[in-house]
Formats: sequence, structure tokens, C-alpha cells
Amino acid sequence: MRSLRIAFTFLVVCLSLGASEPTNATADLLVELLKVNTSNPPGNEASLDDLLAAKFRPLGFEIDIFSTPQAGKSHFIARLKGDGTKKPILIAAHADVVGVEREKWSVDPFAGVVKDGYVYGRGAIDFKGGLAVFAEAVLDLARNKVPLHRDIIFLAEADEEGGQYNTNTLAAAHWDKIACEFALNEGGWIIKDESGHVQYVSISTADKSSVTLILTARGTSTHSSMPRSDNAIFTLSKAMAKLADYDTQPKLIPSTKEFFLTLGKTSKPPMSTYFNNLVNSDDPKLIHEADVEISKSSTLLHAIMRNTIAPVFLNAGFRGNVIPGSAQATINFRTIPGTDSRELISEIQSVVNDPRVEVTTPPTNTPEGKFLAEYMKMASSIKPSTKDSDLYRALEMRSHAVWPSAPVTTYLFQAGTDAFPWRSRGIPVYGVYPYPITSEDLTRMHGNDERVPVKSLEEGTKWIYETLLEVASK
Repeated sequence: MRSLRIAFTFLVVCLSLGASEPTNATADLLVELLKVNTSNPPGNEASLDDLLAAKFRPLGFEIDIFSTPQAGKSHFIARLKGDGTKKPILIAAHADVVGVEREKWSVDPFAGVVKDGYVYGRGAIDFKGGLAVFAEAVLDLARNKVPLHRDIIFLAEADEEGGQYNTNTLAAAHWDKIACEFALNEGGWIIKDESGHVQYVSISTADKSSVTLILTARGTSTHSSMPRSDNAIFTLSKAMAKLADYDTQPKLIPSTKEFFLTLGKTSKPPMSTYFNNLVNSDDPKLIHEADVEISKSSTLLHAIMRNTIAPVFLNAGFRGNVIPGSAQATINFRTIPGTDSRELISEIQSVVNDPRVEVTTPPTNTPEGKFLAEYMKMASSIKPSTKDSDLYRALEMRSHAVWPSAPVTTYLFQAGTDAFPWRSRGIPVYGVYPYPITSEDLTRMHGNDERVPVKSLEEGTKWIYETLLEVASK
């Protein structure tokens, strides 16, 4: 009986080991990161900083953790020293994630579940997966005692998903700790096609900016029992209906032209024709047709070719028996680099075409308005990062080594990132989500059952490690 019990126990252990899914060092690190809930608000990034410090410090990194006025929120910096003959490279990733609707997840979003070849959890794609890839690549340089020409600065920052203590605050107080020749951040995508092959590798060289406009309709404030024709809410509603039916025209910069031409080379007809017509055609009808068909295929592609329009707040009324004298809508525009806010105001005024509706930026006599005015002024002058740099060339070269059949293209990131302090100082920043994913995986980002392939994490780590060897080692 004793021998049978031993045999049975051995069988159970073997079965349980066989049931566990294969992972790799990066996936294991990601699981640890996902188990630290850094949903913002409040963030609690300091808990993640402690975990990172325990991994980086024993390998000889110089560690700085900068606390913020908000308890539990901090920025983590680990510096691997080189000989100083070249300027540092910065590798940046944000530690915070957006919140979740727990009841809509099939797994615990903060358990780091591995199943079906994926790591599941909030931030698996955005951006703890990237943080894990960047960290593991940098840690491997230290483990392998690679001699370096330049310092490598690893940064895990707070408040990227929202909050006042983001990289702008960090840069204002500790620029000397994060100054660099160029930087790697989140941004471009590595997309797999339906057969599982990598279709393309995109490296973002610019981010879209955020512009806020306010539509204000005015009328007569009076008793709700005696409505008048100049009702501010009705006037605003008509203006918003016009805006809802309007779409801005495509506005392609060099990086988006390159990106769409790359899609043209890697897509099948008729989409390949639409991509080429969008960039190369002089016929307005063909351009419009291409715009419509490409936009139907992907909201992401629709967004990166134009200034987008998104209502985010409505404000009107204060009592149930009073018709208010004004009504306001706040519109968030994500704009192509080089867009002038004054031209945007003129465009929207033309669409609304109603003298009772005023289109303005937020008033500069408020803290928010002052900040937005300064931000928009600086953002309008930022130029896309050059392809003529050691970092871009290394990313491109090592991408071809890891995914030989996939073309590499520049890309305009459809949203903003925490790279603004570097871009605004003229420092080139290149953005990647460093793991191949499918279009379906991408829809889960900020959504439910967010996940990243285990194999892709390994491939991404190899890519970033070899890139760092190319750009920083002796």
C-alpha cells in the first residue's frame, strides 16, 4: 500500500508539472509585475518600484526612486554604467495601468494567469509587457557583464495613464538623471497576420498631440414653463449633430506615408490598392474611396491619417425648472504634428456655421487652460524623430534579424505618450510595443482579458537586447 501511495503521489506531481504551460524569463517577470495592482487612480507605483529595485540592485545598477507628494507614487530609475565615451540611452516604460471591470474578465486581472500560450492581466500589452521586455533585456546586459560605451538608463514612471506627477514633473525636478542622446518608449506595433506571421514592424517617430476645444452655445435663461426659440441646449445639440456627421480630411506626414505604403506591400487587393491610392493618387475620388475603405477596416488606421474629433464632456443646466442661458461641450482632438489650433478652431466654426455657438480653447486664466495653452504651443513645434540615428538603425537592423520577412516602417502613434519631455527638448524618441500581436489582441488593450503571447515576449526581449548591444556595447 505504501508503494502504491508513493506511485500515486509521483503520478499526480508529474501530471501537475505537465499541465503547467511553458514560459520564459520575461513572461515570468511579467507575471510578477501584473500581480502588483497599479491601477491609476491611485497608481501605487511605489510597490512596483520595490519589486524592480530588488532585481536591479544586486546586479550593480545605480538605483534612484523619486517619491512624489502623493503617498505610494514614485518614479524608478536604474542606471547601468558605461565608460562615458557616448551619451546615455534611455529605456522608458510606465508602471501604472488603467482600471478594470472585474466582472467582465474571465480571469483575475491581477493574478498574472498564463494559459493557452498567453499571459493575461491588466497591463499585459499596455505597458507592463513592454516594461518586462525592456527590464529583462537591460538585466541581461548586466548579467552578461557586457562592456558599454554609454550608460543605459531604465525608467519606470508613474502617472502615464493620468495624473499630475508624470514625466513632465520628473523632468522638471531631475532632468540630470534622465538626460540622454535618444530614448526608447512605447509606441509602434508589431502586427501578426491571420496565419501568425509578422506582417510588419512599426516604430513610432512621433506622437499625436491633444488639443481641447470648447463649444459654447448661448441663449436666454428663463422659466422652463415658457421656452423660447433661443434655447442654448437645443442650439448646442444642433451644433454637435453637425460635428457628428463631419470627418476631417486625411493629412499624411512622411511617417504615415511610409506606413501606408508598407501596408500596401504586405496586403492583398483590394486593400493594397486603397493604401497606395491614399498616398500616391492625385484623384480626389480615389483618395476619398481609399479613405472610406481603410477607415471601415480599422479605427486605428482611420485615426492616424487625420485629426480626430471626440466629445468628452457636456455641461448645461443647474435646476429642473430653469432653462439655462448657456450650454457647453468639451471636444478632445488628437492632432497630426504641425496642426495649428487656430486653424482647427476656424475649421470647426465653419462646420457648426452658427453665430450663437462660440468655439474656443480653454480660458488661460484657469490652471488647466494655462497648462493646455503652454502644452499646445510646445507640441505644435515638435518635429518627428529622425531615422538617421544609431538607435533607429539598430532597431531596424535587429528587427530584420528576428523577423526576417517583416518590413520595418516609421509610424505616427495615434495617441500621446509620456515621451513629451524628451521630444520637446529635441531628443529623438522611438516607440515600440516590443512583441508581435494580432489585431484581435490589440482590441483587448484597455479592455477585458488583456493578454500578450508568451512567445512574443521572448522574441521581443531578443530584439531589444540585440538592439542595445548594437547601440551601446563596446
